[in-house]
Amino acid sequence: MIPEDRLVQITQRFQYLEAAMADGSGDIAALAKEYSDLKPVVDQISAYQQIVADMEEAQVMLADPDMAELAEEELPRLKAALPEAEAALQIALLPKDAADAKPAMLEIRPGTGGDEAALFAGDLLRMYHRYAEARGWKLDIVEEQATELGGIKEVVAHITGENVFARMKFESGVHRVQRVPTTESGGRIHTSAATVAVLPEAEDVDIDVAQQDIRIDTMRASGAGGQHVNTTDSAVRITHLPTGIVVTSSEKSQHRNREIAMQVLRARLYDLERSRVDSERSADRAAQVGSGDRSERIRTYNFPQGRMTDHRINLTLYKLDQVMQGDLDEVIDALTADAQARLMAEMGT
Repeated sequence: MIPEDRLVQITQRFQYLEAAMADGSGDIAALAKEYSDLKPVVDQISAYQQIVADMEEAQVMLADPDMAELAEEELPRLKAALPEAEAALQIALLPKDAADAKPAMLEIRPGTGGDEAALFAGDLLRMYHRYAEARGWKLDIVEEQATELGGIKEVVAHITGENVFARMKFESGVHRVQRVPTTESGGRIHTSAATVAVLPEAEDVDIDVAQQDIRIDTMRASGAGGQHVNTTDSAVRITHLPTGIVVTSSEKSQHRNREIAMQVLRARLYDLERSRVDSERSADRAAQVGSGDRSERIRTYNFPQGRMTDHRINLTLYKLDQVMQGDLDEVIDALTADAQARLMAEMGT
């Protein structure tokens, strides 16, 4: 049962925000953001309370001979709708990840498997690019190092749009592929892997990087044909001394490279801090969906069988071609629902 006093508090806060914005008092931007965050919750509260009120009214109508027949027709529908409305409200009331609405930094690196792993890393990048396009997001390559065979040694991309991190955060982890490589003459199935990291973009207010904590070096870009490789000394490498994190950017403009490298560095430091907080909250963090733990295999793409299996929720889809074309909503929706169920279970205990 959902506590009524909590629903009243949320509704009253929403009404206050509405009045404050109408008066033009206070920090309008902050008020508007809180209002926007609360509106879907209040909408669910209204829908839930309307069903409860309609049920109470129908119960009263049962005592009226003239209205009893109508009430008997309505009550089964209302009783059936109540659990669904209550579940939707419980989800709306769950604590929100503050990073969910943020843009994201996507990093992909080949793991075990040599050239085939690098080719698979390239396939994953194309998959995410198509998914971003399907959702109306924008994906920009920040840094890319390609192999001679057209694979990827490393790629960093910036994704902007609505609720990017909320959807993409479940992609962090080790992705395994089973298929016959194009370089394999004997037709044998090989297993290789690539690591995906999805980090919420950090703003200046999220992470303050002290100048004394970083070392900035300029250098000549190098690599095997990456699209941003050049022959000038414009490439920038930033080293964060306290953590040892190193970030590079090789655009043509040295000034732009500093901006990009700092953007990536803040994202990595923000992710590091989020991971630290998550670890403190739960001793079993590695088992939590969406924790960002990238040490475990999360998904297998089996090309001979045309299947994709997400090991965190034991979900298998026999539509690998569509998945590789960016059709990821079914698996991400399932991961989101599982994460919500886990959070509700934790709150229940």
